[in-house]
Amino acid sequence: MIVKLTGRIDSTNASAVEEALNQEINGFSGEIILDASGLEYISSAGLRVILRIKKSNPDTKIINCKLDVYEIFDMTGFTEMMEISKAYREISIEGCEVIGEGANGIVYRTDPDTIVKLYKNPDSLADIQHERELARKAFVMGIPTAIPYDVVKVGELYGSVFELLNAKSFAMLIREGANVEQLAKESVDILKIIHSTTLKPGELPNKKEEVLKWAEFAKPYLSAEVYGKVMKLVNDVPNTNNMLHGDYHIKNIMKQNNENLLIDMDTLALGHPIFEFSEIYGAYLGYSCIDKNNSAAFLGIERNQCQDLWKYTLKYYFEGRDEDFIKEVERKAAFISYLHIFRWMVRRFGLDDPYASQVSAYCLNFINENVKTLDSLWF
Repeated sequence: MIVKLTGRIDSTNASAVEEALNQEINGFSGEIILDASGLEYISSAGLRVILRIKKSNPDTKIINCKLDVYEIFDMTGFTEMMEISKAYREISIEGCEVIGEGANGIVYRTDPDTIVKLYKNPDSLADIQHERELARKAFVMGIPTAIPYDVVKVGELYGSVFELLNAKSFAMLIREGANVEQLAKESVDILKIIHSTTLKPGELPNKKEEVLKWAEFAKPYLSAEVYGKVMKLVNDVPNTNNMLHGDYHIKNIMKQNNENLLIDMDTLALGHPIFEFSEIYGAYLGYSCIDKNNSAAFLGIERNQCQDLWKYTLKYYFEGRDEDFIKEVERKAAFISYLHIFRWMVRRFGLDDPYASQVSAYCLNFINENVKTLDSLWF
């Protein structure tokens, strides 16, 4: 049952409001939702009315509170006694600059100080809360990340708001002429901070479990011998507890006043860094296996710049290692990446799609050719 509260509830009308509520509820025993979108003020007398309703109907919650009203509930401890949620500020993104887009959302700059990540799924509130918790966890662990401070509505969709004063993504800086090698080096500096951060098992999703699902998906398309070797290679990757970003590329790194900050923290995981490199390879090179300009179009830069980003990422992350070692890391990262790309293409487009069919064939060929000579997938 949804009951709307409007105007003011104070000592002058609390009794009448309580009587009206009781008449409305009239023995109803299910969940009662008090919609406070029209409530301007509530006094202690009104709070006592809510408390009695809650005692009579334990499954009572309040939604769409204006900020001032929510603060009254919060100050008086009601937010600890029952579920109470704030109303979401509604904004428009018309005419706003798009500064990034991924599978889950689009990032807009709404003003010089603020960006909004708008989620594509209308039922995204749980995802938004999950990402906020992950961002806070990363921040506390010393990862330079932007923390969302508000949730807004855009039509029927929800978005997270970040304060990023005049911040620009690394992708945008490259488009404006910034040095690719320098930005790649700076991205590696953050990557090393992430990977040097370890957590307890279970604090974040296990990336190896996700990669095993990619491998299992390919089973019907591989020989029994190849599939068995693929599963062994993935299973043999050590179970480390290194933090991984999971979607690490130049659109998710922002520069603000010479400070670099990460966004899109909903893919944080634990695992061996090779799994991170497989995602980086996919972003910079892997998805361009057939359409050579795919990654460039996604990132908004030139194809040769994508290639340079990957090259410099390996160079600075593995500084001091010989060329053969780096080439083998690249091959291992590509192998895992193509497991992911194959699954993504088949699930999204199906093998009847001509382009998806070409990409899928390339992925399977790479896996079949390299599985013969790979002894491990880790470094």
